Order: sequence, then structure tokens, then C-alpha cells
Amino acid sequence: MNDDGTGFLTIGELARATGLTVRTIRYWSDEGVLTPVTRSPGGYRLYDAPSVARLELIRTLRELGLGLDDVRHVLAGERTVAQVAATHVAALDARIRSLKVTRAVLSSVAARDASARETTLMNKLARLSAAERQRIVAEFVAEALQGLDGVDPEVRERLRATTVDLAEDPTPEEVDAWVELAELLQDPEFRARMRRAMELNAADGAPGEARGRSLWFAKRLVELVAPARERGIAPKSPQAEPVLHELFGDAAYEDVLERMAAGFDDRVARYRELVALVNCAPAPPHTEDFAWVVAALRARTDS
Repeated sequence: MNDDGTGFLTIGELARATGLTVRTIRYWSDEGVLTPVTRSPGGYRLYDAPSVARLELIRTLRELGLGLDDVRHVLAGERTVAQVAATHVAALDARIRSLKVTRAVLSSVAARDASARETTLMNKLARLSAAERQRIVAEFVAEALQGLDGVDPEVRERLRATTVDLAEDPTPEEVDAWVELAELLQDPEFRARMRRAMELNAADGAPGEARGRSLWFAKRLVELVAPARERGIAPKSPQAEPVLHELFGDAAYEDVLERMAAGFDDRVARYRELVALVNCAPAPPHTEDFAWVVAALRARTDS
């Protein structure tokens, strides 16, 4: 009750009762979320005891970050506090995810001393949605496999199953890996290289050949090369020759090298490594074994 005994409160008295400023209460009143009960003969806004409770609810909702429109809907009974809170939680989650990406991008920019152009590109690629990231991968895979029905089914299915699941809270290293991977997937030279690897794979297939032939060969290669590397046999050494013969028989090394280099060169290896980094998966195994074979073949075909 105010001093004149009418039971109404002025804005000043309401401010003292709630600890809010007169300016804040007047603003909320002007915005229609705290309507005066009546006005004094002099035109001053007056409020009653329920106005105090209403004001406390307005303050609580505002402190939780709700906009005045949401507050107005709650006070009018058009939406419950729970409904508005659920909507606001979803918006906050999206904002938090955005801030985490921003932090990762800025950390990466600071660590690599990125230029303005690099920073713009990193920010753009890092903020792509999951669907947009997967579209880049899908276009790359589709171009690599288009019209090549003879590709080993296991290889084709593995390539088609490639995903990029950048974390909602990515580290700077994961952002770096995704940016590099996105650039690689859109590089015409690399796309042509992967396409050539698939063409060679398809050309090696024969009708009715067993499923997983390429994976069988990869397993056999590791079984032969890993022990040779452990014994310290260098790719250029004469001791490497029996390993190559066991793998390829009497096939011309020039032909074999083209197929091996297409599927296991440095850029293809980096592609596999980047996919693993973005997805927080283990690094691809046996990269060194394939590199050893390519080096051994090159040592015997270079003029």
C-alpha cells in the first residue's frame, strides 16, 4: 500500500519494493508487459499488489534471456513458461554450438597466423551444416565412382560410407583438418586422381570375381611388407625384390606402380588421415607398408 492509503503503488514505490529501477519498470510498462491498473488524477501510472508478482515473473524471464515477445505471450496465457523455456533452450543450444565453433576457428587462426583470406575461408567451411559437409563428400564420391560398375564392391561401399562428423565442440585441430579436407575434396586435381584410382580398380576386376578382392590384396601386402620393414629392409635394397615378386609375380612393375601410386600416394593417404581426424577416429593403419611398396616399385622403374 502506498502512503496515501489507496492501495496502489506508483512506479517509484514499485521500484523500491522490487529493487528494479524506475527506468526499467517504465520501459516494460511502455512495451505492454506491465500494464498499469489505473492512473492518478495527475496522470501517473499506478499498480497494485499483483503487479509486484507480475513484475517478479517478468524479471525472472528476462534474466533467463527471454525476449519481450515471449514474456508477453506467457503473461497473456498464450504459452506456458515450460513451452517458452523449451524453445529458448533450443535457441541457446544452437548459440552455444556456434560459439564453440567460433572459439575453435579463432584459436586456429591465432595458432597458424592465418591471413584474412584464410580466416574467411576457415570460418565459412567450419560453419557449414552437417548436411552441407556431407554434400561435399557425396559429390566427391559420386564423381569418383560414376559409371564404374566393376569397382570392387567392398571398396565402393567403403567409399560411399565416408562421413564427416565434425564435433559440436571441435578442437582447433579438428577445424584445421576439416578445412584441409574440404579443400582437398574440391580440388579438381585430387578428384581426378581418385577417379583414376577407381578406374584402375574397375579395370582389374573380372566378371564373377570374388567380393573384396582389393581388401584381400591389402591384407596380403601388409602380411608380407610389415615383417620386411621390421627387419629393416629398405625399399631400394635387393632384399626387397622377393617381397615384390611374392606380391605381383611376373607383372610389369611399371603397370603395377601406376595402380599402386594412384591408390596409395601421399595425397590419398592424407585424405584418409584427415577423414579420421575430423571424425575423431583412429588413424588409418598400414600407411607405411603401402608407401614402402610404392617406393620399392619406383626404385625399379626410374630410369
